[in-house]
Amino acid sequence: MSVTPHSFFENVAADVPTPDTCTHLTGADHVASLTAALGSLGAQVETLDRWGRLLAEVLCGETRGRLLAAGNGGSAAQAQHLTAELVGRYRADRPPFSAICLTAETSSLTAIANDYPADELFARQVEAHGRAGDVLVLLSTSGRSPNIVAAARRARECGIRTLAITGPAPNPLAAAADDAVCINSPWTATVQECHLVALHLVCAAFDAAVLADPPRVPTGSSMGVAR
Repeated sequence: MSVTPHSFFENVAADVPTPDTCTHLTGADHVASLTAALGSLGAQVETLDRWGRLLAEVLCGETRGRLLAAGNGGSAAQAQHLTAELVGRYRADRPPFSAICLTAETSSLTAIANDYPADELFARQVEAHGRAGDVLVLLSTSGRSPNIVAAARRARECGIRTLAITGPAPNPLAAAADDAVCINSPWTATVQECHLVALHLVCAAFDAAVLADPPRVPTGSSMGVAR
């Protein structure tokens, strides 16, 4: 019997244990959980492609805009992964682009945490580094981290577009962002694994837009950044 992709993901999801019924997943259950969650990500590929094109427009535009990114814990590492792909490269060689991970500057993080309320940890950096027209990517497996939600709200005040990658919707971060991709899984590890795939899809779409024929920027030389 043939099974359509949609019904396949639904069937897999029905067999995945939830945190209400067990405290951990076996290896096979983990793979099943990831397979089911990828179904929700697959339905949002067009959104991620659009984000990649948006980043190309902003970072290659006349004002040479900037990407900011942030997250907590494992999401902090993924935010840094994203900015590294833009400052370095994803696949094809191309000029570097301005991208700052707000979780990587330890002196700023500790100073802000010492002198201001916890919710200001990323919001203050957004206000410092961002300019109207820039893009902020925020990652949260729950979509409820107060410092991440505060960063999204500060970005809106500063005219910075916020793209959120979260766990199941609805959640406060998705509501505060301009656009969101939400992974439908109750398991944090599964959500984080899908977030990495989502970031790679954004990078692929960004490269495709930047290096389109004719390319938006010269491929053989560095590109100046006017701020």
